[in-house]
Amino acid sequence: MEKQAVTIYTVAREARVSMATVSRVVNGNPNVKPETRDKVMAVIKKLHYRPNAVARGLASKKTTTVGVVIPEITNSYYAQLAQGIDDIATMYKYNILLANANVSGEKPIQVVRGLFAKQVDGMIYMGQDVSEELAKEFRNSTIPVVVAGSVTNDPELPTVRINFKEATKEAIEKLASQTNGTVGMMVGNNETTIYHDHWLAGYKEAMQEQGKSFSEDLVYVAHNSYDEAYKMADAVIRSGMKGIFVTDDEMAAGLLNGLTDKGVEVPADFAIISGNDTKETLMTRPMLSTVTQPMYDVGAVSMRLLTKLMDNDEDVSEQKEILLDHGFIKRQSTR
Repeated sequence: MEKQAVTIYTVAREARVSMATVSRVVNGNPNVKPETRDKVMAVIKKLHYRPNAVARGLASKKTTTVGVVIPEITNSYYAQLAQGIDDIATMYKYNILLANANVSGEKPIQVVRGLFAKQVDGMIYMGQDVSEELAKEFRNSTIPVVVAGSVTNDPELPTVRINFKEATKEAIEKLASQTNGTVGMMVGNNETTIYHDHWLAGYKEAMQEQGKSFSEDLVYVAHNSYDEAYKMADAVIRSGMKGIFVTDDEMAAGLLNGLTDKGVEVPADFAIISGNDTKETLMTRPMLSTVTQPMYDVGAVSMRLLTKLMDNDEDVSEQKEILLDHGFIKRQSTR
């Protein structure tokens, strides 16, 4: 005989209270007598009752759940963003559904559709550009979506981030001012909006203002991979450049180790500035000089913005871009 599911009605009947009282206990409502709360909690424990968040949200048409799409769950950058998101979500009593999506192929659309199917109240997207198919999914959805820590090709999606163009420009200027040779850049992807409108634009502008020659041939694409960056050390040496800005810390660590293994001394022979200031910048020797991003704050502000959008706050309904301050820490990979 199949075991009958334990429902809120089962708990109410066993505790000899109303279903409304059980609901108030489950949701932490203070307007319940202590002895009644204890009695209901004892029954919940005895029956192993687990409240169904979706069913609980039917009346309000809310699940108090937010979907978070992360492109690479092992990357420290996204992990720190996620921590800020989770802390604010907890503060506002939202649950997080974290979904890992590759930045290419069909997986992002599958992940997003899966979260929509779970009736999330809002979504934070950490990827870069969105396909036309994915953009259509966002447009047709009734829930708000916020982009955290990046830029996409969809201007309708609100974003929380630093000014990547200015950060890139400042990093290139620092490198150009301390080297006699050319300066290059290493990115994870050169086919995205953040690359063309921010990283590349900042690189070009800085080189022009420094009176140094610019060539897109000095931009290396390592697909956010330590191994690929490590293997590119030979090409970087052959290019004759004397410094490089690397947008991702894992790639920067890979390139640094590759150069070191080839006999290049950093920073005596070559300077490196990284882009995120995650823990990888402190684990290398020499330690990496880096652009700093308030990653936790980016995640926290993204979640707070999303809560306001989910509440239809008129003050933020038209807000499309929140820029937080970036900085720079000089360590051992620059002179």
